[in-house]
Amino acid sequence: MSGSDLPVVLVGWGAIARRVGGLLAERGSPVRLIAVATRDADAELQDLPSGCRHVTSPDELTDGAGERPRLVVEAAGRDSVAPWGRAALSASIDFAVSSTSAFASGDLLEEFLQLARGNRAQLLVPPGALGGIDALAAASRLDLASVRHDIIKPPAAWRGTPAENACNLAALAKAHVFFEGTARQAAAAYPQNANVAVISALAGIGLDRTEVALVADPGAACNIHRIRASGAFGEMDLTLTNRPLATNPKSSEMTALSLVRLIENRAGALVL
Repeated sequence: MSGSDLPVVLVGWGAIARRVGGLLAERGSPVRLIAVATRDADAELQDLPSGCRHVTSPDELTDGAGERPRLVVEAAGRDSVAPWGRAALSASIDFAVSSTSAFASGDLLEEFLQLARGNRAQLLVPPGALGGIDALAAASRLDLASVRHDIIKPPAAWRGTPAENACNLAALAKAHVFFEGTARQAAAAYPQNANVAVISALAGIGLDRTEVALVADPGAACNIHRIRASGAFGEMDLTLTNRPLATNPKSSEMTALSLVRLIENRAGALVL
């Protein structure tokens, strides 16, 4: 790495963030992970890159004690989005949001957009576990009639969520749709599992018009996303089958890979 590499702060050091940090290092990406942020000042963080600080307050992004980042990437959960996003965007630092369920209620999205506009920064929403978001976002430049997003996961991936009250996950013999509603409702009720519905909604026709179905399928070995859209552009029917992240079955390997792609696109000469 060199001084010209992109200085990045990762908010969080859980399964996804550690995977992102590891992949960036393995790939020799032109990136310097200058700090990792967590809430616990006494936490013993494993596998931090050499020279990487551990910070706990958003004020430390610009306190002069360390290098100023050009990109802050949140991968810590929706409670971290508001404080770190406000600090980064207010300081004209680009901010990438992984936990997009933070935008499912309230005015946080509009607040962030105003901060970004006023401070010449960008709010970045990576596609997460999804593919085809570029096509859906392009299609939304004309009229979109409908978007439906089905999220299909093994029953074990839905444990610890309200799905346990909607059905007997352990006894399912076939695929069971336990939730149908809007993207806003899905992300609010299932912030870890249906967080990605906010992404398809923002790319397409919005949180209140995007239809979402959540499915527990004992026959599914992977996390599956199916997006169907129709409009003036034509029709789209996309299915993506993602392997679960080894250390967190509620998330997908693609979620970490998507963040790596976003970071490398900000740092590299070629953007794809």
